[in-house]
Amino acid sequence: MIDAYTHEIIGWGVSENLLAENTITALDVALHNFEGYDLSSLIHHSDRSSQYCCNHYIGKLQERGISISMTEDSKSTDNAIAERVNGIIKQEWIYSMKRFKDLKYAREQIGEIIGFYNNDRPHMSNGMLTPAEMRRMCG
Repeated sequence: MIDAYTHEIIGWGVSENLLAENTITALDVALHNFEGYDLSSLIHHSDRSSQYCCNHYIGKLQERGISISMTEDSKSTDNAIAERVNGIIKQEWIYSMKRFKDLKYAREQIGEIIGFYNNDRPHMSNGMLTPAEMRRMCG
């Protein structure tokens, strides 16, 4: 999950499948990071994959008053921000790495990459601030 304003990755997970429980875990991480905040002005945008359309996932968003937006069809350009971040992570890190030896190692490596992406990698769209710096400036 990416904050479209700061470009910060706020919720994520690595799994062997696309089951809804995995996206719900990533959503829980993101919601936990903003516990105590009024999220009713937020819009959650996703594709129409079943894991984002399931009752449990939708219910969690509705509980926090978050508006829901979904792509009209399966065009990846309808979710350009997420696709861009995924592309950056793949091109700048994953493609140059050796294959992950197991799921645990993959989670560790992706966690380190996301830590670097959020805290050390400046973005032109953020005025060359990192996503974490942008969040601190904006509250």
